[in-house]
Amino acid sequence: MQVTPAAWGLTIAVIVALLLFDYFAHVRKAHIPTLKESAIWSSLYVGLAILFGVVVLIFGGIEMGSEYFAGYVTEKALSVDNLFVFLIIIASFRVPREDQQKVLLFGIVFSLFARTAFIFLGATLINTFAWVFYIFGLILLVTAGNMLRPETEDSHSADNFIIRIAKKFLHTSKHYDGDKLFTIENGKRAMTPMLLVMVAIGGTDLLFALDSIPAIFGLTQNVFVVFTATAFSLMGLRQLYFLLDGLLDRLIYLSYGLAAILAFIGVKLILHALHENNLPFVNDGDPIDVIEVSTGLSLIVIIGVLFVTIIASLASHRGKAQSAIAGARRHATNYVDLDYTADLAERERIYDKLIAEERQVKRLDPKYRKMVREESALMELIKRAHSDHDAFLNR
Repeated sequence: MQVTPAAWGLTIAVIVALLLFDYFAHVRKAHIPTLKESAIWSSLYVGLAILFGVVVLIFGGIEMGSEYFAGYVTEKALSVDNLFVFLIIIASFRVPREDQQKVLLFGIVFSLFARTAFIFLGATLINTFAWVFYIFGLILLVTAGNMLRPETEDSHSADNFIIRIAKKFLHTSKHYDGDKLFTIENGKRAMTPMLLVMVAIGGTDLLFALDSIPAIFGLTQNVFVVFTATAFSLMGLRQLYFLLDGLLDRLIYLSYGLAAILAFIGVKLILHALHENNLPFVNDGDPIDVIEVSTGLSLIVIIGVLFVTIIASLASHRGKAQSAIAGARRHATNYVDLDYTADLAERERIYDKLIAEERQVKRLDPKYRKMVREESALMELIKRAHSDHDAFLNR
C-alpha cells in the first residue's frame, strides 16, 4: 500500500490532537488520577490503537495490518518495561504524586520526537545499506543477552550517564514549586528539580529508542507502519503508569519474555540480512537462500511469549512476595517523604497501601518473610512510616 501525503497528514494531526487533549484535559491542572480514571483512559487509548489497526488492515491488506499489530504489541511491551525505570527515576527525584503526570507526558512527547528521528534515520540507512540489518540484529541479540543477566541492586538504577551529566550541569533548587520548571529562591530565579527530572526521563528515552527502533524494523520496513505502531504504543502510557502502580513488581518474568522476543526478532533480522546479503566477505557478496520468518508467525510468537510471561509472573509465589516487599518499601518511602504530596487524601491512600502490603507480607511463606526480617533498613523505614503517621494524627 502506498501511503499518500494526505494519509500521513491526517495521522499526524490525530496524534497531535490526542496529545494536546491529554495535556489540556488531564495534565494542565495538577491532580492525582484515580484508578478508575486511569483504567478508562488507558482502555480508550488501546481501543484507538486497535481501531487504527483495523483501518490499516482494511485499506492496507492483511500483511500490512499484521505488521502494524506485531509492531504495536512489541513496542507496547517494551514501553511497559520502560515504566520500571520511569518509576525509579520519579521515586529517586521524589516527584510529588500530583505532578508526576506532567513528567510522564513530557517523556512521551520527547520519546515520540526522538523515535521519529530514529525511524527516518533507520529507514534511510536500510534503503541505502542492506548490511544495516546485520547491525540491528546484533543490537537486539546483545540487548536480549543483557536482559538475561542476574539483576543486582543497580539493575534498575536512576543513575545512567545522562542523569549524571544533567545533575552536574543543571543546578536546581532543593524543593519543588508545584509543577513549575523555574521558581524564585533567595530572590533569584532558579530551576526546580522538575526540569532535572524531565531531562532524566528524556535522556533515558533516547537509550530506550536504541533497542525499540531496531526491534520494530525487524518486523516491518514500512515507515508508516513503524511510525504509527510506535506512536500508538506511547499513547496512554501515562495512564498505564498509574494503572499498573504496584502491579509492575509482579511481572518478575517480563524481562525474560522481552529477551526472548528481542532475540527472536534479532535472528529474524539476521536471516533477512543473509537473504539480502551484498557484503563481499559473506558468500562472495551473493544472497543466501535461508528461511525467512513471516509477519504472521512473528505476531503469534510475540503474543504467545507475552501471554506465557504474564501468566507465569502473576501465578508465581515469588512474584507475589516481591510485589508485597517492593510495594511496602516504596509506600513507606513515599510516606516519610514530606515532599511527596500536599494532598491529605493521598497521604491516607499511601498509608492504607502500606498497611495492606504489610498484611500480605505476614501471609507469605516463611522463607519470604525471612527476607523481610533480614532487611533491617526496610524494617526501620516501615517503623518510621508508622511513627510519622501517629504524629500526623496527633497534631
